[in-house]
This record gives sequence, structure tokens and C-alpha cells, in this order.
Amino acid sequence: MEPILLAQHVSKTYRLGRVDVPVLRDASLHVDEGEWVAILGASGSGKSTLMHLLGGLDRCDHKRGVIEFRGRALSGMGARELDAYRARSVGFVFQSYHLLAELNVLENVLVGAMIRHGRLGFHARRASLRSRAGSLLEAMGLDHHLKHRPVELSGGERQRVAIARSLINEPDVLLADEPTGNLDEKTGGSILDAIAALRDRPDGQRQTIVMVTHAREVARRADRLVHLRSGKVLLGDIEPVGV
Repeated sequence: MEPILLAQHVSKTYRLGRVDVPVLRDASLHVDEGEWVAILGASGSGKSTLMHLLGGLDRCDHKRGVIEFRGRALSGMGARELDAYRARSVGFVFQSYHLLAELNVLENVLVGAMIRHGRLGFHARRASLRSRAGSLLEAMGLDHHLKHRPVELSGGERQRVAIARSLINEPDVLLADEPTGNLDEKTGGSILDAIAALRDRPDGQRQTIVMVTHAREVARRADRLVHLRSGKVLLGDIEPVGV
């Protein structure tokens, strides 16, 4: 079966002044549909860079590898198709919550739907989208905070809002970049519990998840661990859950 996400021999180098800084070096990764893959690595190993490339937020070095979604190379997508990929096919969760301070909890979750459907499309679907947002927030235990602003929430509650926002468009893949990095162990564990509880999608499929982390105890919640070190996925260093 063809993987839903595939990275083959991907490299990424950034230019800092006169110095080239290689971040990813010939990294390869596959993710099967419905799988939860954790990418484990220390700070500076290239985890976030790989996540940005998988999500179409950045491009790999010219002619240095390929990233495919359902067999379609991201490098072959035009600007509009890539925008559609980011808005519809992937959902993003970051370590920093990126909530809009002027919007309440419900409005923050609906932002992604507004971006995907546009003003007219959003208003045509307003009732169903508000219902889905409400259901996601209820599943996150936030149904009593719909009108609260982010400043009125704890860190864990803000991350739950961010997760609900990432799932509003029923994305094929959820990309989570250190989602518990700013949280204490107990709160982080509750966030992982919430993600696990939402793996069953409305269409009957299992939610595909790619999560990067530096914490082995977080990575062990996934179906499979992939180790990233110094910009390289370590060959033969893939572990199933529970190892």
C-alpha cells in the first residue's frame, strides 16, 4: 500500500551570513495512512525542519530529494495547489499555540475553516462548521469555555484549542511539532490522551499523525518511533510502540 506521506533523500541547508548550515542530510521517511509516527530527536536534530517540509511550509534543497503526499510530489504543486494542501490535507499543531488574542475559543477553532472555504463558503456552511467546532471542543473538555479569550485559559487549555483548530477541516494528516513542549508532565499527558481519543475520524478512518518530540516518554505513545540525529533518519533504528 502506498504511504500517505513519503520523504525520500531529503536535504535542507540554510544560509546564515556566509556560512551554509545543513539541517537535514539525506533523510527518508514513510508514513502509512492511519499510523501515528513519532520522530524522536534532540534539539537541533532537524525535527521541526522535517515537519515544515512535510507540511509544505518550506521546500527541500533544489534537486535534493522529494516529498510526496498520496504519490504527488509537493515540489510539483503550484502555489494554489500547495495552499489547498496546507488548508485541507494537513492540520498543524505547534509548541507555541498561535491563537489569536482578539478571538474567543470558538472563533479561534473556526479560523481554519474560514481559510479553507473563504468568506462565502464559510457562511454557507456556518451551522455545520460551528457544530463540528463545538463537538471538537466538547471532546477536549472545553465546552464551557467557548466565549473565553486565550488569555483566560491555562497553557494546557490553549493547546487543546489549537488541536481542535487543527482538526476542524478533517485533515488527512495531523502534524504536531512538540505539542507538549511547553507543558508540565501531567498536563502534557492529558494532551496526548486527548489526541489519542480523537484518532477516530468522522469518516470512519484513523487519523494519521506525525509528531516530533525530544521526549522518549511522549514518543512512546505513538505506533512507531523514528529516530532523527544530526539531520539523518537512522537506518534500522525504528521501533514499534512499547519497545
